[in-house]
Amino acid sequence: MIPVTSLADKKVALFGLGGSGLVTARALVAGGADVTAFDDNPDSVAKAQSEGIHTADLRTLDWSKLAAFVLAPGVPLTHPKPHWSVDLARAAGVEVIGDIELFVRERRAHAPDCPFIAITGTNGKSTTTALIAHILTSSGRDTQLGGNIGTAILSLEPPKAQRFYVVECSSYQIDLAPTLNPTAGILLNLTPDHLDRHGTMQHYADIKERLVAGSDTAVVGVDDSYCTLIADRIERAGVKVSRISKRNVVADGLYADGSRIMKAEGGTSSLLVDLDGIPTLRGSHNAQNAAAAIAACLAVGVSVDEVKAGLNSFPGLKHRMQPVGRRGNVTFVNDSKATNADAAAPALSSYERIYWIAGGLPKAGGISSLSPLFSHIAKAYLIGEAAPDFAATLGEAVPYEIAGTLDKAVEHAAADARADGRDGNVVMLSPACASFDQYKNFEIRGDSFVSHVAALDGVTMLIGFEKGG
Repeated sequence: MIPVTSLADKKVALFGLGGSGLVTARALVAGGADVTAFDDNPDSVAKAQSEGIHTADLRTLDWSKLAAFVLAPGVPLTHPKPHWSVDLARAAGVEVIGDIELFVRERRAHAPDCPFIAITGTNGKSTTTALIAHILTSSGRDTQLGGNIGTAILSLEPPKAQRFYVVECSSYQIDLAPTLNPTAGILLNLTPDHLDRHGTMQHYADIKERLVAGSDTAVVGVDDSYCTLIADRIERAGVKVSRISKRNVVADGLYADGSRIMKAEGGTSSLLVDLDGIPTLRGSHNAQNAAAAIAACLAVGVSVDEVKAGLNSFPGLKHRMQPVGRRGNVTFVNDSKATNADAAAPALSSYERIYWIAGGLPKAGGISSLSPLFSHIAKAYLIGEAAPDFAATLGEAVPYEIAGTLDKAVEHAAADARADGRDGNVVMLSPACASFDQYKNFEIRGDSFVSHVAALDGVTMLIGFEKGG
């Protein structure tokens, strides 16, 4: 845990006692703050009380006595309207901050020079974050991985010299971190997302810009107009910018030429690394992720050879285009994190012959947007509530069966892929749906897929998994 010493002996209010909020409350108490916490969920309040954290309805507080108000990132700050607790804080002139801001203050106070890489963007954040952490860890560096990737940042080890932090940041977290100042900040891309929480695309982009604007080195993907303008603007303001692209040559920075990551400098380009043969980094989207990871690692002192070694041994992000097993000519790929059609597209575009397991709780739009990729699908195995609608969309374009459940889909897809006999066959779970009709979350769905694959005869598992374990 990182005790929050910057608010020691000061009165602090906190709202939101879910996963990261409860960790934040603990860290504030550990640092000596006088904390009053609350949540709209009585169960969350009871959990905090059981740990000795003082709770009370924040509407009863004297806000003039507070030094700070800490808000959990899932609670509305601006749109569709501010949470009532935010209104109270603003009326009293109390700063509203989040756990990322508390971390950067602790870093400045105790180890301002310890390397800190922060990653944001609409797509690819988690893979890029995991890849950077893997490169650093495999090179022997003391690496702390957290943030929006699933580990609350204040649950990490405290800042100290030569301890590297790799932190995924959502727009919600950046909005609550006014002094965010990474050693290397990454903005991968921007497409419309979370507009219910930010109001407009421009406001969403402005929030994302803050992460790279405060960086010593800003790594910015320039494949969309918003990010291109941001790169130009912060460079004019004096920030060192490294541009990356997955489809265009850049004058200075890194860009993808197929599977090759090229380095452009002073008008000339040279090969930096080739991703060909790294199964966990297939596809143009992963070329962008890899380019960003490479640029950030080089910015914090990692050598090219260390980067190459880390790329080659990257096991992939769990549940995201993750090769999990192999039987003869067939590879099994877990892409359970693909909970809508747009998220499934990268996986479908990365393989030529796919036995596709899809379905679950359908999202608006279904899978019609994937029709340009139907030629990659040898056969589809449809599960869950979406199965009838997906079958109607596939029509005569793709052979399919309604398998109903994941165990049947794995069994049938594996048998068909094996019987086909061609090299390069892939059995892939990339559901293009939420999991909630049959599973609590996509992680449990992905783990179930892995267990069904492991139960097949003759499968060699590519990840740590013991049959029956």
